[in-house]
Amino acid sequence: MIQLLTPWLLAALPFPLLVYWLAPVKLNTHQSALRVPFLGDISQNGTILISSKKHQLHLYLGVLAWIFLVLASTRPQWLGEPIEQAINGRDLMLAVDLSASMQEKDFILNKDNVDRLTAIKSIATDFIERRVGDRVGLILFGTQAYLQAPLTFDHKTVATLLDESAIGLAGDNTAIGDAIGLAVKRLRNESTNSRVLILLTDGANTAGEISPIKAAEIAAANNLKIYTIGIGADEMLVGSYFGYRKVNPSADLDEKMLLKIAETTGGYYYRAKNLNELANIYMRLDELEPVEKDKQYFRPKQELYFVPLLLALGLAGVLSWRKTK
Repeated sequence: MIQLLTPWLLAALPFPLLVYWLAPVKLNTHQSALRVPFLGDISQNGTILISSKKHQLHLYLGVLAWIFLVLASTRPQWLGEPIEQAINGRDLMLAVDLSASMQEKDFILNKDNVDRLTAIKSIATDFIERRVGDRVGLILFGTQAYLQAPLTFDHKTVATLLDESAIGLAGDNTAIGDAIGLAVKRLRNESTNSRVLILLTDGANTAGEISPIKAAEIAAANNLKIYTIGIGADEMLVGSYFGYRKVNPSADLDEKMLLKIAETTGGYYYRAKNLNELANIYMRLDELEPVEKDKQYFRPKQELYFVPLLLALGLAGVLSWRKTK
């Protein structure tokens, strides 16, 4: 079928008549006292001219050109048959810790020691881009929690924003409760029945306006499932004047709290001590059952305004050519 995007512009069709009726008539003061109507149609050799018919033809051409021009301005479009588009997936938000402790280099990537945030980026970027059918968002938190990317199907942009994040960007402390609260705020009004938050941190809650457990209870009341991931190795060698000694770089990780958050919302707690474990966790998260959303329909549109526009321009060209003859 054909639809007009701006049909109200059809009201401009009688505009030339209004101009003709309302415009003041300009009198010709040099007009002769006596006018013979048909003398203008007779040539010097006595041949009768067809100026009146020519005038009528010009008038018709002008009217048609105006009609086509108005039709072009209404933006006619051809609508194709509705195409069903079923969307499978969930609303999935990632909350990534950017506190100062994330700079601990206890992960190995390509035989080099890297900090925890770099390790997360190396795995999470691929995880985000695999979320076909899911809307993905990104929250970055430290002393404060910030929405870096709202829920979107543009996974490449979300992955880019994660890759551009830096330790300390949101402050040096860890506001886990605020990050959960922000996720609840962004997800609770969504129509989907599957809302998931994946929270990655390496420490305990040391900042924020709301406690993590209270935030988890609010999340559970809003059907938000939280998967928590504790980041950091459980031991690493540290050099000193007396040689190397083993230390636990994750001594500040509050695993009991992360476990409680997950259990409160019906999710799970995972521990990632190295890149392999982190990759396996993401593989498990890949197995989350997708939820089919309401079916959506798409009708392909094809612009047709250029057809009446070309006709109007063509008629205007013919009219201009005939007047010069």
